[in-house]
Amino acid sequence: MTLFWIVTIAVLAILAVLAIAIARQPDSFRVARSTVIDAPPETVFAILNNIRRGIDWSPFERSDPNMTRLFAGPDKGVGATLAWDGNRQCGTGSIRIVESIPHSHIALALEMSRPMKASNRVTFTLEPSPQGTRLTWAMEGPMNVAGKAFSLVCNSEKMVGGMFETGLAELKKLAEWEAPRAA
Repeated sequence: MTLFWIVTIAVLAILAVLAIAIARQPDSFRVARSTVIDAPPETVFAILNNIRRGIDWSPFERSDPNMTRLFAGPDKGVGATLAWDGNRQCGTGSIRIVESIPHSHIALALEMSRPMKASNRVTFTLEPSPQGTRLTWAMEGPMNVAGKAFSLVCNSEKMVGGMFETGLAELKKLAEWEAPRAA
């Protein structure tokens, strides 16, 4: 057997193992993080329901100081939209509020076109707690072949989860600062 055939067979075997590993990845993903905020749900909801307030707390907003933003629709509630174009870290995409249930739930449609195409659902669930508000920030969506391959080399749970934790900490500070003023 010549060296050419040995290398060809080895490359095909590696590609087959890689294809199997990609195919075995889940067809969808979900990342979620929660925190308790010492503020009433009304205060937390008011911040989250205003698409323009993301710049006050979201780590995604802070990933590129030169990011261009375009707001459309109302500032608050269903239809409020933010489109952005930024560096490699924040990419290009848009987010639009698609559900807004006062003081309990907000859902957003996230559309990314760069660094890779993705359509995901982002939710904020607010629950009253003895300490104020239990807030859960989640993102879920389908995993296409590119997403499955990406998940083999990058842990999205840690990467996105870490950003959620940072954002929740910033949101907690902001809401707890604003809560006494809203009362």
